[in-house]
Amino acid sequence: MTDQTDVTAMMTDIGARAKAAAVVLATAGAERKQTALTAAAAAVWDAREEIYAANAQDMAFGAQKGLSAAMLDRLKLDESRLRGIIEGLRAIAAQPDPVGEIIAAWDQPNGLQIKRVRTPLGVIGVIYESRPNVTADAGALCLKAGNAVILRGGSESFHSSRALHMCLQKGLETAGLPRDAIQLVPTRDRAAVQAMLTMTDKIDVLVPRGGKGLVGLVQREARVPVFAHLEGIVHIYIDADADPEKTLKVVLNAKTRRTGICGSAECLLIHKDVMATIGTGVVRALMDAGVEVRGDARVQKIKGVQAAAPQDWGREYLDMIIAARQVESMDEAIAHIREHGSNHTDCIMTEDAAAAAHFMHVLDSAIVMHNASTQFADGGEFGMGAEIGIATGKMHARGPVGATQLTSFKYLVTGDGAVRS
Repeated sequence: MTDQTDVTAMMTDIGARAKAAAVVLATAGAERKQTALTAAAAAVWDAREEIYAANAQDMAFGAQKGLSAAMLDRLKLDESRLRGIIEGLRAIAAQPDPVGEIIAAWDQPNGLQIKRVRTPLGVIGVIYESRPNVTADAGALCLKAGNAVILRGGSESFHSSRALHMCLQKGLETAGLPRDAIQLVPTRDRAAVQAMLTMTDKIDVLVPRGGKGLVGLVQREARVPVFAHLEGIVHIYIDADADPEKTLKVVLNAKTRRTGICGSAECLLIHKDVMATIGTGVVRALMDAGVEVRGDARVQKIKGVQAAAPQDWGREYLDMIIAARQVESMDEAIAHIREHGSNHTDCIMTEDAAAAAHFMHVLDSAIVMHNASTQFADGGEFGMGAEIGIATGKMHARGPVGATQLTSFKYLVTGDGAVRS
Protein backbone atom coordinates (compact mmCIF):
# COMPACT_ATOMS: atom_id res chain seq x y z
CA MET A 1 0.00 0.00 0.00
CA THR A 2 1.70 3.18 -1.12
CA ASP A 3 -1.09 5.58 -2.04
CA GLN A 4 -1.10 8.49 0.43
CA THR A 5 -4.90 8.72 0.47
CA ASP A 6 -5.24 5.01 1.22
CA VAL A 7 -2.70 5.18 4.06
CA THR A 8 -4.41 8.20 5.60
CA ALA A 9 -7.78 6.47 5.45
CA MET A 10 -6.29 3.30 6.94
CA MET A 11 -4.68 5.19 9.83
CA THR A 12 -7.89 7.13 10.50
CA ASP A 13 -9.74 3.83 10.77
CA ILE A 14 -7.07 2.31 13.04
CA GLY A 15 -7.20 5.38 15.25
CA ALA A 16 -10.99 5.30 15.54
CA ARG A 17 -10.95 1.63 16.50
CA ALA A 18 -8.19 2.23 19.04
CA LYS A 19 -10.18 5.08 20.60
CA ALA A 20 -13.21 2.82 20.98
CA ALA A 21 -11.10 0.03 22.47
CA ALA A 22 -9.53 2.45 24.95
CA VAL A 23 -12.97 3.17 26.42
CA VAL A 24 -13.41 -0.55 27.15
CA LEU A 25 -9.90 -0.99 28.54
CA ALA A 26 -10.22 1.96 30.89
CA THR A 27 -12.71 0.01 33.00
CA ALA A 28 -11.47 -3.53 32.32
CA GLY A 29 -10.65 -5.28 35.56
CA ALA A 30 -7.13 -6.22 36.57
CA GLU A 31 -7.96 -9.93 36.27
CA ARG A 32 -8.98 -9.68 32.61
CA LYS A 33 -5.81 -7.82 31.68
CA GLN A 34 -3.73 -10.36 33.58
CA THR A 35 -5.52 -13.20 31.76
CA ALA A 36 -4.84 -11.56 28.39
CA LEU A 37 -1.11 -11.20 29.09
CA THR A 38 -0.71 -14.71 30.51
CA ALA A 39 -2.52 -16.16 27.49
CA ALA A 40 -0.35 -14.07 25.15
CA ALA A 41 2.79 -15.48 26.77
CA ALA A 42 1.52 -19.02 26.19
CA ALA A 43 0.64 -18.16 22.61
CA VAL A 44 4.19 -16.91 21.94
CA TRP A 45 5.67 -20.22 23.01
CA ASP A 46 3.06 -22.20 21.03
CA ALA A 47 3.86 -20.14 17.91
CA ARG A 48 7.63 -20.23 18.34
CA GLU A 49 8.34 -22.03 15.08
CA GLU A 50 6.24 -19.53 13.14
CA ILE A 51 8.00 -16.67 14.94
CA TYR A 52 11.45 -18.08 14.13
CA ALA A 53 10.45 -18.46 10.47
CA ALA A 54 9.17 -14.88 10.37
CA ASN A 55 12.34 -13.65 12.02
CA ALA A 56 14.45 -15.52 9.45
CA GLN A 57 12.67 -13.54 6.73
CA ASP A 58 13.48 -10.31 8.53
CA MET A 59 17.11 -11.28 9.09
CA ALA A 60 17.50 -12.01 5.39
CA PHE A 61 15.86 -8.69 4.52
CA GLY A 62 18.14 -6.89 6.97
CA ALA A 63 21.26 -8.53 5.59
CA GLN A 64 20.20 -7.60 2.06
CA LYS A 65 19.74 -3.99 3.21
CA GLY A 66 23.26 -4.02 4.61
CA LEU A 67 22.38 -3.64 8.29
CA SER A 68 25.36 -3.61 10.64
CA ALA A 69 26.16 -6.59 12.84
CA ALA A 70 24.85 -4.67 15.85
CA MET A 71 21.53 -3.91 14.12
CA LEU A 72 21.17 -7.50 12.99
CA ASP A 73 21.78 -8.55 16.58
CA ARG A 74 18.94 -6.27 17.68
CA LEU A 75 16.70 -7.89 15.11
CA LYS A 76 17.50 -11.51 15.90
CA LEU A 77 15.11 -13.76 17.81
CA ASP A 78 16.38 -17.07 19.16
CA GLU A 79 15.02 -19.34 21.89
CA SER A 80 16.75 -17.41 24.65
CA ARG A 81 15.32 -14.09 23.51
CA LEU A 82 11.89 -15.58 22.91
CA ARG A 83 11.91 -16.94 26.45
CA GLY A 84 12.87 -13.45 27.58
CA ILE A 85 9.81 -12.04 25.79
CA ILE A 86 7.61 -14.65 27.44
CA GLU A 87 9.10 -13.93 30.88
CA GLY A 88 8.51 -10.24 30.31
CA LEU A 89 4.84 -10.81 29.45
CA ARG A 90 4.36 -12.95 32.53
CA ALA A 91 6.17 -10.45 34.74
CA ILE A 92 3.97 -7.60 33.52
CA ALA A 93 0.88 -9.76 34.03
CA ALA A 94 1.90 -10.46 37.64
CA GLN A 95 2.51 -6.81 38.56
CA PRO A 96 -0.05 -4.83 40.56
CA ASP A 97 -2.53 -3.08 38.30
CA PRO A 98 -1.74 0.66 38.32
CA VAL A 99 -5.21 1.76 37.20
CA GLY A 100 -7.31 2.94 40.12
CA GLU A 101 -4.36 3.18 42.50
CA ILE A 102 -4.88 5.94 45.06
CA ILE A 103 -1.75 8.08 44.80
CA ALA A 104 -2.76 10.47 47.57
CA ALA A 105 -5.81 11.26 49.70
CA TRP A 106 -6.61 14.12 52.04
CA ASP A 107 -9.45 16.03 53.69
CA GLN A 108 -9.91 19.77 53.35
CA PRO A 109 -11.23 22.12 56.07
CA ASN A 110 -14.11 22.94 53.71
CA GLY A 111 -15.40 19.38 54.11
CA LEU A 112 -14.15 17.98 50.81
CA GLN A 113 -12.54 14.55 50.68
CA ILE A 114 -10.05 14.44 47.81
CA LYS A 115 -8.28 11.49 46.18
CA ARG A 116 -5.75 11.49 43.35
CA VAL A 117 -6.24 8.25 41.41
CA ARG A 118 -4.32 6.71 38.50
CA THR A 119 -6.11 6.55 35.15
CA PRO A 120 -5.07 5.37 31.67
CA LEU A 121 -3.65 7.87 29.18
CA GLY A 122 -5.98 6.62 26.41
CA VAL A 123 -4.40 5.69 23.08
CA ILE A 124 -0.63 5.41 22.78
CA GLY A 125 1.23 5.36 19.48
CA VAL A 126 4.58 3.58 19.50
CA ILE A 127 6.96 4.09 16.56
CA TYR A 128 10.02 1.87 16.69
CA GLU A 129 12.75 0.41 14.54
CA SER A 130 14.39 -2.98 14.31
CA ARG A 131 13.82 -4.66 17.69
CA PRO A 132 10.79 -6.99 17.38
CA ASN A 133 10.60 -7.54 21.15
CA VAL A 134 9.28 -3.96 21.42
CA THR A 135 6.06 -5.26 19.86
CA ALA A 136 5.44 -7.52 22.85
CA ASP A 137 6.83 -5.14 25.49
CA ALA A 138 4.92 -2.08 24.31
CA GLY A 139 1.70 -3.97 23.67
CA ALA A 140 1.78 -5.58 27.10
CA LEU A 141 2.69 -2.45 29.05
CA CYS A 142 0.03 -0.34 27.35
CA LEU A 143 -2.59 -3.01 28.02
CA LYS A 144 -1.56 -3.33 31.68
CA ALA A 145 -2.02 0.42 32.10
CA GLY A 146 -5.47 0.29 30.46
CA ASN A 147 -4.38 1.96 27.24
CA ALA A 148 -5.07 1.00 23.64
CA VAL A 149 -1.93 1.05 21.51
CA ILE A 150 -1.07 1.53 17.85
CA LEU A 151 2.27 -0.11 17.04
CA ARG A 152 4.27 0.94 14.01
CA GLY A 153 7.35 -1.28 13.84
CA GLY A 154 10.33 -0.85 11.59
CA SER A 155 10.48 -2.30 8.10
CA GLU A 156 13.29 -4.64 9.17
CA SER A 157 11.17 -6.36 11.85
CA PHE A 158 7.97 -6.41 9.80
CA HIS A 159 7.37 -10.18 9.79
CA SER A 160 8.59 -10.82 13.34
CA SER A 161 6.37 -8.06 14.70
CA ARG A 162 3.34 -9.44 12.89
CA ALA A 163 3.94 -12.91 14.35
CA LEU A 164 4.26 -11.54 17.90
CA HIS A 165 1.25 -9.25 17.39
CA MET A 166 -0.92 -12.24 16.52
CA CYS A 167 0.00 -13.77 19.88
CA LEU A 168 -0.99 -10.60 21.72
CA GLN A 169 -4.35 -10.59 19.97
CA LYS A 170 -4.93 -14.22 20.93
CA GLY A 171 -4.42 -13.15 24.51
CA LEU A 172 -6.99 -10.37 24.13
CA GLU A 173 -9.50 -12.81 22.66
CA THR A 174 -8.96 -15.24 25.54
CA ALA A 175 -9.76 -12.49 28.03
CA GLY A 176 -12.76 -11.20 26.09
CA LEU A 177 -11.08 -7.87 25.39
CA PRO A 178 -11.30 -6.07 22.02
CA ARG A 179 -8.65 -7.04 19.47
CA ASP A 180 -8.41 -3.36 18.56
CA ALA A 181 -6.77 -2.73 21.94
CA ILE A 182 -3.43 -3.68 20.38
CA GLN A 183 -3.11 -2.86 16.68
CA LEU A 184 -0.09 -3.18 14.43
CA VAL A 185 0.14 -0.89 11.40
CA PRO A 186 0.09 -3.37 8.47
CA THR A 187 2.34 -1.49 6.07
CA ARG A 188 5.97 -0.48 5.72
CA ASP A 189 4.91 2.78 4.09
CA ARG A 190 6.42 5.75 5.93
CA ALA A 191 3.27 7.72 5.26
CA ALA A 192 1.78 5.81 8.20
CA VAL A 193 4.35 7.42 10.51
CA GLN A 194 3.55 10.87 9.14
CA ALA A 195 -0.14 10.23 9.76
CA MET A 196 0.47 9.20 13.38
CA LEU A 197 2.36 12.42 14.08
CA THR A 198 -0.76 14.51 13.46
CA MET A 199 -3.53 12.25 14.84
CA THR A 200 -4.30 14.56 17.75
CA ASP A 201 -7.92 13.45 17.88
CA LYS A 202 -7.04 9.75 18.05
CA ILE A 203 -3.63 9.39 19.77
CA ASP A 204 -2.93 10.81 23.23
CA VAL A 205 0.83 10.16 23.44
CA LEU A 206 3.55 9.11 20.98
CA VAL A 207 6.60 7.07 21.99
CA PRO A 208 9.41 6.97 19.42
CA ARG A 209 11.97 4.26 20.05
CA GLY A 210 14.93 4.09 17.73
CA GLY A 211 17.85 6.03 16.35
CA LYS A 212 18.52 9.74 16.40
CA GLY A 213 16.92 10.24 12.99
CA LEU A 214 13.60 8.68 13.98
CA VAL A 215 13.37 10.40 17.36
CA GLY A 216 14.39 13.75 15.88
CA LEU A 217 11.73 13.46 13.16
CA VAL A 218 9.02 12.70 15.70
CA GLN A 219 10.07 15.51 18.03
CA ARG A 220 10.22 18.05 15.20
CA GLU A 221 7.01 17.18 13.42
CA ALA A 222 4.65 15.61 15.96
CA ARG A 223 1.58 17.53 17.02
CA VAL A 224 0.82 14.77 19.53
CA PRO A 225 2.66 14.87 22.91
CA VAL A 226 5.87 12.80 22.84
CA PHE A 227 7.77 10.66 25.37
CA ALA A 228 11.22 10.88 23.78
CA HIS A 229 13.64 7.96 23.92
CA LEU A 230 16.87 9.58 22.73
CA GLU A 231 20.27 8.09 21.98
CA GLY A 232 22.10 6.18 24.66
CA ILE A 233 25.37 8.12 24.71
CA VAL A 234 26.43 6.32 27.87
CA HIS A 235 29.54 7.34 29.85
CA ILE A 236 31.49 5.53 32.53
CA TYR A 237 33.78 7.64 34.69
CA ILE A 238 36.63 5.77 36.42
CA ASP A 239 37.37 7.76 39.55
CA ALA A 240 40.72 8.01 41.35
CA ASP A 241 39.31 5.70 44.07
CA ALA A 242 37.90 3.05 41.74
CA ASP A 243 38.38 -0.62 42.59
CA PRO A 244 40.45 -2.29 39.82
CA GLU A 245 38.62 -5.62 39.81
CA LYS A 246 35.10 -4.16 39.95
CA THR A 247 35.95 -1.59 37.30
CA LEU A 248 37.34 -4.13 34.86
CA LYS A 249 34.33 -6.40 35.27
CA VAL A 250 31.77 -3.61 34.99
CA VAL A 251 33.32 -1.83 32.00
CA LEU A 252 33.73 -5.03 29.99
CA ASN A 253 30.13 -6.00 30.64
CA ALA A 254 28.83 -2.49 29.95
CA LYS A 255 30.51 -2.41 26.54
CA THR A 256 30.55 -5.98 25.27
CA ARG A 257 27.53 -7.85 26.67
CA ARG A 258 25.27 -6.44 23.95
CA THR A 259 26.61 -3.53 21.94
CA GLY A 260 23.34 -2.83 20.13
CA ILE A 261 21.26 -1.74 23.12
CA CYS A 262 20.89 1.80 24.43
CA GLY A 263 22.56 0.96 27.76
CA SER A 264 25.83 -0.04 26.11
CA ALA A 265 28.77 2.11 27.25
CA GLU A 266 30.02 4.43 24.51
CA CYS A 267 32.62 6.60 26.28
CA LEU A 268 35.16 5.97 29.02
CA LEU A 269 36.46 8.83 31.16
CA ILE A 270 39.54 7.97 33.21
CA HIS A 271 40.93 10.01 36.12
CA LYS A 272 44.56 10.94 35.56
CA ASP A 273 45.66 9.34 38.85
CA VAL A 274 44.64 5.86 37.67
CA MET A 275 45.37 6.22 33.97
CA ALA A 276 48.62 4.27 34.18
CA THR A 277 47.08 1.49 36.30
CA ILE A 278 43.35 0.81 36.19
CA GLY A 279 42.80 2.83 33.02
CA THR A 280 45.51 1.11 31.02
CA GLY A 281 44.36 -2.31 32.22
CA VAL A 282 40.75 -1.65 31.26
CA VAL A 283 41.65 -0.25 27.83
CA ARG A 284 43.86 -3.25 27.06
CA ALA A 285 41.15 -5.65 28.23
CA LEU A 286 38.62 -3.96 25.97
CA MET A 287 40.93 -4.30 22.98
CA ASP A 288 41.64 -7.93 23.88
CA ALA A 289 37.86 -8.49 23.82
CA GLY A 290 37.71 -7.10 20.27
CA VAL A 291 36.66 -3.53 21.06
CA GLU A 292 38.15 -0.71 19.00
CA VAL A 293 39.23 2.02 21.40
CA ARG A 294 39.38 5.58 20.07
CA GLY A 295 41.32 7.69 22.53
CA ASP A 296 42.63 11.17 23.20
CA ALA A 297 46.38 11.89 23.13
CA ARG A 298 47.01 10.33 26.55
CA VAL A 299 45.02 7.17 25.90
CA GLN A 300 46.70 6.81 22.49
CA LYS A 301 49.95 6.04 24.31
CA ILE A 302 48.50 2.59 24.95
CA LYS A 303 49.49 0.38 22.04
CA GLY A 304 46.59 -0.39 19.72
CA VAL A 305 44.44 2.63 20.57
CA GLN A 306 43.16 4.59 17.57
CA ALA A 307 43.10 8.39 17.51
CA ALA A 308 39.71 9.83 18.43
CA ALA A 309 38.22 12.38 16.04
CA PRO A 310 36.09 15.29 17.30
CA GLN A 311 32.90 13.46 16.27
CA ASP A 312 33.80 10.47 18.46
CA TRP A 313 32.78 12.42 21.57
CA GLY A 314 29.01 12.27 21.94
CA ARG A 315 28.52 9.37 19.55
CA GLU A 316 26.31 6.31 19.97
CA TYR A 317 28.27 3.54 18.26
CA LEU A 318 26.02 0.55 19.01
CA ASP A 319 29.06 -1.48 18.00
CA MET A 320 32.34 -2.86 19.37
CA ILE A 321 33.79 0.66 19.54
CA ILE A 322 34.31 2.96 22.51
CA ALA A 323 35.77 6.44 22.94
CA ALA A 324 38.16 7.06 25.85
CA ARG A 325 39.87 10.08 27.34
CA GLN A 326 41.79 11.09 30.43
CA VAL A 327 40.29 13.72 32.74
CA GLU A 328 41.96 15.81 35.42
CA SER A 329 39.09 15.54 37.89
CA MET A 330 35.54 14.42 38.47
CA ASP A 331 34.34 17.92 37.64
CA GLU A 332 35.99 17.64 34.22
CA ALA A 333 34.30 14.27 33.70
CA ILE A 334 30.93 15.77 34.62
CA ALA A 335 31.50 18.71 32.28
CA HIS A 336 32.34 16.31 29.45
CA ILE A 337 29.17 14.30 30.07
CA ARG A 338 27.05 17.43 30.16
CA GLU A 339 28.48 18.57 26.84
CA HIS A 340 28.46 15.27 24.98
CA GLY A 341 25.91 13.05 26.76
CA SER A 342 22.26 12.45 25.99
CA ASN A 343 20.85 12.44 29.55
CA HIS A 344 20.23 8.70 29.24
CA THR A 345 22.55 6.71 31.54
CA ASP A 346 25.92 7.49 33.10
CA CYS A 347 28.02 5.69 35.69
CA ILE A 348 30.80 6.33 38.21
CA MET A 349 33.22 3.65 39.37
CA THR A 350 34.55 4.58 42.80
CA GLU A 351 34.90 3.35 46.38
CA ASP A 352 34.62 6.91 47.67
CA ALA A 353 31.05 7.30 48.93
CA ALA A 354 31.27 11.10 48.94
CA ALA A 355 32.50 11.15 45.34
CA ALA A 356 29.70 8.83 44.28
CA ALA A 357 27.11 10.95 46.08
CA HIS A 358 28.39 14.13 44.42
CA PHE A 359 28.40 12.55 40.93
CA MET A 360 24.89 11.17 41.35
CA HIS A 361 23.58 14.43 42.80
CA VAL A 362 24.90 16.89 40.24
CA LEU A 363 24.61 14.83 37.05
CA ASP A 364 21.09 15.12 35.66
CA SER A 365 20.82 12.04 33.50
CA ALA A 366 17.64 9.95 33.62
CA ILE A 367 19.67 7.08 35.13
CA VAL A 368 22.85 7.60 37.15
CA MET A 369 24.71 4.52 38.37
CA HIS A 370 27.44 3.73 40.88
CA ASN A 371 29.61 0.62 40.49
CA ALA A 372 27.10 -1.14 38.23
CA SER A 373 27.03 -2.04 34.56
CA THR A 374 25.07 0.38 32.41
CA GLN A 375 23.54 -2.66 30.71
CA PHE A 376 21.13 -2.65 33.68
CA ALA A 377 19.48 0.46 32.19
CA ASP A 378 16.41 -1.55 31.35
CA GLY A 379 12.86 -1.60 32.66
CA GLY A 380 12.94 -5.37 33.13
CA GLU A 381 16.02 -5.08 35.33
CA PHE A 382 14.29 -2.30 37.30
CA GLY A 383 11.46 -4.67 38.17
CA MET A 384 9.00 -3.27 35.64
CA GLY A 385 8.74 -6.51 33.65
CA ALA A 386 9.71 -4.60 30.53
CA GLU A 387 9.82 -1.04 29.27
CA ILE A 388 8.37 0.90 26.39
CA GLY A 389 11.57 2.96 26.27
CA ILE A 390 13.95 5.08 28.34
CA ALA A 391 12.49 8.58 28.46
CA THR A 392 15.25 11.19 28.55
CA GLY A 393 13.01 14.24 28.82
CA LYS A 394 11.65 15.64 32.08
CA MET A 395 7.92 15.88 31.46
CA HIS A 396 5.59 13.22 32.88
CA ALA A 397 7.82 10.15 32.52
CA ARG A 398 11.59 9.80 32.86
CA GLY A 399 13.91 6.81 32.73
CA PRO A 400 12.43 3.36 32.04
CA VAL A 401 8.78 3.76 31.08
CA GLY A 402 6.77 0.89 32.50
CA ALA A 403 3.05 0.42 33.04
CA THR A 404 2.83 2.91 35.92
CA GLN A 405 4.48 5.62 33.82
CA LEU A 406 1.85 5.03 31.13
CA THR A 407 -0.89 6.39 33.35
CA SER A 408 -2.15 9.85 34.25
CA PHE A 409 -4.43 10.68 37.16
CA LYS A 410 -7.68 12.32 38.05
CA TYR A 411 -9.09 13.80 41.24
CA LEU A 412 -12.10 12.25 42.94
CA VAL A 413 -13.77 14.83 45.18
CA THR A 414 -16.53 13.95 47.65
CA GLY A 415 -18.61 16.36 49.73
CA ASP A 416 -21.75 16.23 51.84
CA GLY A 417 -23.76 18.99 50.27
CA ALA A 418 -20.70 21.26 50.30
CA VAL A 419 -21.10 24.72 48.79
CA ARG A 420 -18.49 27.42 48.35
CA SER A 421 -19.00 30.75 50.01
